[in-house]
Amino acid sequence: MNQTQIDGNVIDRCKRGDVRAFRELYNAYAGAMYNICLRMTGNVSDAEDTLQEAFIQVHRNIGKLERDASVTAWIKRIVVNHCLNNLRKKKVYFEEVEEVEVAEEKGIDEESFTWTVAAVKSAIHGLPQGYRTVLNLYLFEEYSHREIADMMGITESTVKTQYMRAKEKVRQIVKQQNCIR
Repeated sequence: MNQTQIDGNVIDRCKRGDVRAFRELYNAYAGAMYNICLRMTGNVSDAEDTLQEAFIQVHRNIGKLERDASVTAWIKRIVVNHCLNNLRKKKVYFEEVEEVEVAEEKGIDEESFTWTVAAVKSAIHGLPQGYRTVLNLYLFEEYSHREIADMMGITESTVKTQYMRAKEKVRQIVKQQNCIR
C-alpha cells in the first residue's frame, strides 16, 4: 500500500486503536519518511531512531489529526521536527549572519563536468550538518526559507545564506570529484 491509498477509513481505524490499520499507515509512509530522516541526520542509525520516535508520536497523536487534514503533510511535519530536535541535541549550530543581499546565481558551465546522482549525494552527505539540513529542507522537502527559519529558530537571511553556501559547496565538491577522475 502506498501513501495515496491511505484513506479516511484507515485513519478512522487507527483512531479507534486498530493495530492493523496503523501497520498499513506505517507501511505506506515509512519508506519516504525514512529517506527524509536519512537525508537530514546523515547516518542510518540516527535515521532509524528518528523514524521510530516520529512514528511513536504519530501513533500517540493520530486522534488529533483532523478529518480534512493532509495525512502526508502531518506525518512529514512530525518527522522533520524530530530530525531537527535530534540535530539540536547534537548541538548543530547555524551560522547567524547579518542581513545580506543574496546575489543572483552565476551561470555555471555544467558541460564542463558530469553531474551524477552518486556524486551529488556524496557531496550533500559531506556538507556540514547545518548546510545539509537547510539544503534538504528547502530543496527536497520543499519548505520555504521563512518556514525553515521558523522551524529552526534562525533568521530567514541565515537560511538563505546557508542554502546558497550549501549549493556552492556541493558544486565545488562535485567539480573536484570530476577533476580527480
